[in-house]
Amino acid sequence: QVQLVESGGGLVQAGDSLRVSCAASGRTFRPYVMTWFRQAPGKEREFVATISRSGGSIYYADSVKGRFTISRDNAKNTVYLQMNSLKPEDTAIYYCAGGVKIGSNRSDEYTYWGQGTQVTVSS
Repeated sequence: QVQLVESGGGLVQAGDSLRVSCAASGRTFRPYVMTWFRQAPGKEREFVATISRSGGSIYYADSVKGRFTISRDNAKNTVYLQMNSLKPEDTAIYYCAGGVKIGSNRSDEYTYWGQGTQVTVSS
């Protein structure tokens, strides 16, 4: 069992930067693919970015490519999402998830989920 806890969300202005983190505890973190999803009010949960166990394979949603960077520190059992040039449409609850399938953008393929952290971008 792996417990995931997100942090770092908040209220920022358009164009600002923010970094959210996801700390894992319980079973070892390293074997898992780690992925960020987000869910805006009234919308379905959507894929944001994913990183493989070693960090060698990374994929982004087109909507965040060039603005967001996913990374992980296996020694700290933590995955990060650096978000730059934020837009109001990035407003959502951001969730981290752990799974085993490299490159998956499907939420139903992830076993472990955090409780989410709210990111709000004002215009």
